[in-house]
Amino acid sequence: MIRQYELVERVKAYDPSADEDLLNRAYVFSMKAHGSQTRASGDPYFLHPLEVAGILTQLKLDAGTIATALLHDTVEDTVATLEDIEKLFGKEIARLVDGVTKLSRLELHSEQAKQAENFRKLVLAMSEDIRVLLVKLADRLHNMRTLFHLKNPDKRKRIARETIEIYAPLAERIGMHQVKDELEDLAFAELNPDARDSILAQLARLRSEGENRVQRIIDELRERLAEEGLPNVAISGREKTAYSIWRKLQRKNVSFEQLSDIMAFRVMVDSVAECYQALGIIHAHYPVVPGRFKDYISTPKPNGYRSLHTGVIGPERNRIEVQIRTRDMHEICELGVAAHWAYKQGEQRTQQGREYRWLRELLDILEHAQKPEEFLEHTKLELFQDQVFCFTPKGDLIALPRGATPVDFAYAVHSEVGDHCVGAKINGRMLPLRTQLQNGDQVDIITSKAQTPVPGWERFVVTGKARARIRKFLRTQQRAQYIELGRAILQRQFKAEGYEFSEKALDGVVKIFQQPSADDLLASVGSGLHSGREVFHAVFPGHKPHVATPKEGDEKNAISVPKPKPKVKGNNAPLPIKGLIPGMAVHYARCCHPLPGDRIVGIVTTGKGVTIHTIDCETLESFHESPERWIDVAWDIGPDNPEEHVGRITLVVANEPGSLGTLSTVIGKNGGNITNLKITSRNTDFFELLIDIDVKDAKHLTNIMAALRATPAINSVDRARGR
Repeated sequence: MIRQYELVERVKAYDPSADEDLLNRAYVFSMKAHGSQTRASGDPYFLHPLEVAGILTQLKLDAGTIATALLHDTVEDTVATLEDIEKLFGKEIARLVDGVTKLSRLELHSEQAKQAENFRKLVLAMSEDIRVLLVKLADRLHNMRTLFHLKNPDKRKRIARETIEIYAPLAERIGMHQVKDELEDLAFAELNPDARDSILAQLARLRSEGENRVQRIIDELRERLAEEGLPNVAISGREKTAYSIWRKLQRKNVSFEQLSDIMAFRVMVDSVAECYQALGIIHAHYPVVPGRFKDYISTPKPNGYRSLHTGVIGPERNRIEVQIRTRDMHEICELGVAAHWAYKQGEQRTQQGREYRWLRELLDILEHAQKPEEFLEHTKLELFQDQVFCFTPKGDLIALPRGATPVDFAYAVHSEVGDHCVGAKINGRMLPLRTQLQNGDQVDIITSKAQTPVPGWERFVVTGKARARIRKFLRTQQRAQYIELGRAILQRQFKAEGYEFSEKALDGVVKIFQQPSADDLLASVGSGLHSGREVFHAVFPGHKPHVATPKEGDEKNAISVPKPKPKVKGNNAPLPIKGLIPGMAVHYARCCHPLPGDRIVGIVTTGKGVTIHTIDCETLESFHESPERWIDVAWDIGPDNPEEHVGRITLVVANEPGSLGTLSTVIGKNGGNITNLKITSRNTDFFELLIDIDVKDAKHLTNIMAALRATPAINSVDRARGR
């Protein structure tokens, strides 16, 4: 425990003019107020505010902040009141204590609302005086250091998750990297201890393998700089934290061995001019890694961080990161806002919190949020949603919102590039189009004139431009297909009633259906908003239409789903469904996964066009009362049909080592590609699996099933129906 005189001496050591009497009174008041209270560890409760004050003395904060740390829990956890604090210590200390009080007495409906309301009030308090946040961060840091004393694992995880989602980003936003790193590491140890232990073990192995490597690199860098006229430099090497390595492993989707910047070397000089001189020397001696140079001296980060960053192929051909800064910059880099506190220059303190743009934006969100949970949600977005900067192969810089994908990048380069995008190389590796881009990524978009926007893109793009272009294309294509489908439906309806279809006949009835033109009426029929029978009856109001139900229909009256501009062979030749984009005018039912070669039927779905089912699909039973929604459809199963379809099978597989490997090998050797696999049941002897496979047609799936049945590890194989 820090003794009273020791605390005063710590503060006086860096601030000789500190109010010694204020510190003594706050120490005694807090110790008496907390009295015999104890924490979960069994230690006296007073130890907590004392440790919080000790953390803040390491940051060299003023006496008012240290006194606030000593008093910050007295109003909530003891009989002391805010009026007592104001009377004994003044309005400023009372305001600070009020800002960091946990406010747990609020009667809110949920734990999330409680957390959100507390955070909302914290933002209000720290907007007036950033010292509120400094005390709160120190309070959270000590709580995380003693988190293991809590017996409830759910409570520990909730506190750790709140720390990593809210308080660590706040510490980073005000430049307090030491505090941020420790908060993240402590939370990471609680949330994912296995991953943390694994990374620490890997780091220990690297240290043992290259025991003197770091020192040799430091010595060589120092020698190079001294030869070029910079003898008075301080160089140190440091490892990245376990949590930052974990995030990079997830973000880059690489193995630990593939990370090249686990070690960072810091070069500290006396002036800004020497920073650039050191950079020039290092670049002159070692090859530069493209895209790794960042100048945060000429353009500081929003939190005041200033430094030069560069990546080079350094001594012993090691790829290393080098940070170059002055000693003053280093203090600000480590301690953030605490490093340039106003009292150090003897100036009158101002409302420092309002110097931060991000804090003003939080206040703006606060004014427009209707409830605490909404504010917390938007606040998390505000803390995390920064831009990412990516490069084209020529080195042009493209700025995108965080979470952007190569498709967003392609549309940012040019709309035509986005429309024809088929793939992307990120830092030289082919990666999926839904991959989230990171700062510094070099993105090479691969295009094809035959490619058009895919409906699935809309689910993962984040930029407004990309989403707008995709939606515009889909609307245009969907309308064209609905028109073709509507024309085919009306042609079959008219022919079934003994009439020849003519689009001119529609001109007289478009107003009845409140459509602007004949094409709009055709599109409404194709999308299922109106039936072919309704339109026919409007054109020939005196005719009693004949409805052919699926049971009554014959081959002459078969209605088929068209592709654009189909070639008709004979009067009643079926029109192929190949060529229509699934998800637009035609949908393949997921309940039965129809394949070319299956007998199929179409169901007109209002607003969605036609859904294709196998003729024996159980789902069709629900449509027996709506025969007008049934249409006969036909496959285009010509030899030039390259389209892949999804076939679904169920299997019972022996629970033995290698069974799944054998299963996937058999499917692959027979030309199938597994797109989804789900274990539906398991026991000691068998697994029941549900597998989706890309195949060409029903015959292809049958061949795969036959090959699977011939495999000893597989007990049974059936085609999944009605799931």
